[in-house]
Amino acid sequence: MLHVRYRRRASVPADELWRAARAVRVNETGMLGRLLRWRIPGVEGEMSFDGLFRESPFTVLAEDDHLLISGLVGRIWTLRRDYPELGDPGEFARWQRRGTARVVFANWATDERDGGSSLESEVRVEAIGAQGRVGVAAVRPLVRAFGPLVATEGISAAVRRAQQGR
Repeated sequence: MLHVRYRRRASVPADELWRAARAVRVNETGMLGRLLRWRIPGVEGEMSFDGLFRESPFTVLAEDDHLLISGLVGRIWTLRRDYPELGDPGEFARWQRRGTARVVFANWATDERDGGSSLESEVRVEAIGAQGRVGVAAVRPLVRAFGPLVATEGISAAVRRAQQGR
C-alpha cells in the first residue's frame, strides 16, 4: 500500500476554504498541473480540480459538505492511459483485476478551534496481484519526488484563494 497525506491551515472558515478549493484550476498549480495534463490526456488547464475528480477516469465514491472522495483503477504506472471507466462506487469496491491498482483520492476541509480551518488531501494506492505490486513499487519514487506538489502548489493555491477572498 502506498499512502500520502498533506494538510495546510487557513485563516478562514471551512466553508470558505472548501469553496476556494473546489474552484482551483489545474493551470493555477504550475508543475502539478503540467504533470496531471501529461498523465491524464484530455485534462484542460481551465478545468477545476473539483471537476477533474468528478469526471472519467475518476469515479466519485463519496461526498459531503466539505468532502470529496474519488477513485480510479488501472495500471497507473504505464505511460499510456490505462484507466478503465467505472460505473459506480460499488464497481470500484469490487475491483480485483490482477496487475492493476485501486487509487483513492480524498480531499476535505475542517473547521479548527481558532476560527480558521484546514484543507487536507490523502491518497491511498492498493496494488492488486504480484504485477500490481511491482507497478506500484515503480511509481513510489515518483510519488516521493512529486507528491509534495499537492501541498505546495495544489492545497496552497486553495488557501491563497480563500484568504484573498477570490
